[in-house]
Amino acid sequence: MNAQDTQTGVGTSGNGHGEAELPARRLRATGIGAVAVLLWASLALFTTLTGRIPPFQLTAMAFTVAGIIGLPLAVRGGWTLARGLPGGAWVLGIGGLFGYHFFYFLALRNAPAVDAGLIAYLWPLLIVVFSALLPGERLRWWHTAGALLGLGGTFLLVTGGQGLHLRSEYLLGYTAAVVCALVWSAYSVANRRYPQVPTNMVAFFCLATAALAAVCHVLFETTVRPEGWQWLAVLVLGLGPVGGAFYVWDHGTKHGDIRLLGTFAYFAPLLSTALLIATGRADPSWPVAVASTLIAGGAMLASADTLRSARRRG
Repeated sequence: MNAQDTQTGVGTSGNGHGEAELPARRLRATGIGAVAVLLWASLALFTTLTGRIPPFQLTAMAFTVAGIIGLPLAVRGGWTLARGLPGGAWVLGIGGLFGYHFFYFLALRNAPAVDAGLIAYLWPLLIVVFSALLPGERLRWWHTAGALLGLGGTFLLVTGGQGLHLRSEYLLGYTAAVVCALVWSAYSVANRRYPQVPTNMVAFFCLATAALAAVCHVLFETTVRPEGWQWLAVLVLGLGPVGGAFYVWDHGTKHGDIRLLGTFAYFAPLLSTALLIATGRADPSWPVAVASTLIAGGAMLASADTLRSARRRG
């Protein structure tokens, strides 16, 4: 992905016929952004393969890999471009990447993992809702309904049909999880304000995130040296779900259909569970089957206008 490609326009989105006629360029950008969802689906599997490496240490290592892989293209784009980026772009990029992980880990430290993870995963729904604030975007009922179906499927998937039991002693963790969801959804939607910032610049955001994570690691954790295959797992994380995914997500949120990306994001936990089942690290169950139906149905509902416009062009 090169700088010229990331500077393409968002496309026409407006009322009536214009909204239905999504340009092919926008659909392509949406497809690129959706690759991030596929990459995030492997996060749980490769994280388990890293053993007992502390979260901030793992984040620092993975984002270092992510920054290094994008640095050649970023340098080719010119250090002058990096120095000339608006201050808001730096705050948004670093704040989004590091802020999400910081509050997510804070939530996991102060609340049960299932509860914290589910609350944090409100961000796809929030992306769909916040998209209504963007110029030229209109939030239709089927977009919200599709996102809610995806949330319902994720709830069933994460809780295993056992429900969610919130307790007051975990208030700090729950609050951190809510902030986590707000940070990532706000980052994803506000990213649309900087379509002129090439995706190559994500390399600098990743390196800054790695540095901040390293500071948190020194302050709060004890270093664990990776062994054997754990090094490979860290490398894969940096190439994929905790690194490379942010490059394609950046392109998709800047130039694609943000509402569809928000809805498609609910496929990540579903595909993650399927991958764990396929590798023998989880067992199939009825909640997985029902969640699959809800998430797939929600995605189809949310993409109804896109599917109609595609049929017209065909």
